[in-house]
Amino acid sequence: MAQFSEADHVGGGPVMPTVEMISATGINYQEDASKPILSPFATKLLEMPKRKAKQTAGDVDEPRRSSRRIKTAEDKVETASPAPAPPVPTVPKPKKTPKSSKASAANVNGTEEKITTSKSLPVENASSTTLAAPLADDASTGRQYWLMKAEPETRLEKGHDVRFSIDDLASKTGPEPWDGIRAYAARNNIRAMRKGDLAFFYHSNCKVPAIVGVMEIVEEHSPDLSAHDSSAPYYDPSSTPENPKWSVVHVTFRQKLNTPVTLKELKEWYTQKGHPLENMQVLKLARMSVSKVSAKEWDFLTVEMKKRGDEIKQ
Repeated sequence: MAQFSEADHVGGGPVMPTVEMISATGINYQEDASKPILSPFATKLLEMPKRKAKQTAGDVDEPRRSSRRIKTAEDKVETASPAPAPPVPTVPKPKKTPKSSKASAANVNGTEEKITTSKSLPVENASSTTLAAPLADDASTGRQYWLMKAEPETRLEKGHDVRFSIDDLASKTGPEPWDGIRAYAARNNIRAMRKGDLAFFYHSNCKVPAIVGVMEIVEEHSPDLSAHDSSAPYYDPSSTPENPKWSVVHVTFRQKLNTPVTLKELKEWYTQKGHPLENMQVLKLARMSVSKVSAKEWDFLTVEMKKRGDEIKQ
């Protein structure tokens, strides 16, 4: 039997089976029959879709649709995508800042422990301009409290004995100027004093440093004239009558303690956490000659003095 394939069709057009082709395939074909009897191969040929005839030179070729079809300029205009929307600016998230201890730090038990400086700091020199921070006073009376140091034992300064004790003050018949202050922090405390304030008299630079008495501020600050005297032990040529740098207050004797409160006792109280004296200025700034005493500190100390037989007159 003759074999037929699409390769035998040279024209390349649609393949239409003829009677001869069907006869060659062994088909029992009848022209008059409405339904010819076909072999499976012939049936397949008849079911094949018709192919479009090859175009001639005069025919106009319509482009086939394809996903790879090149777009024309008109297509580009018609199908041009809309302009992209401007990007929305993003706001950066704020960075988390580490927790700081600020003025206190938490200890292992979860409570707060104050961060303080050394318990013994030298007083600032005369060239410093740092001001002493004012502390709380007695709100009920408006009175402030202080501690003022003097040296009860002999010490020469430029040939002058600068000794001055509670007994020397008691012997005075009038207000005594508290001169010789040459540190800015102490001077600022002098200038902050008001008439009627009370002060502890403290013996310093001696065998047993201690609070030994009480005195009263009776005149507020005025220029320290000893700073202008070249023969004085604490002469300061940078201070002039026109521009005085240093000040004095005038004090009077109130009473002397029978039992002084020693520096050793003060330090023992100072080291106890939560004690009324834990922030006492004279213990934090050990060399400061004029220091502030809070109302709470004053009350504690006067109660202790009363226990020893020294009742402080307010």
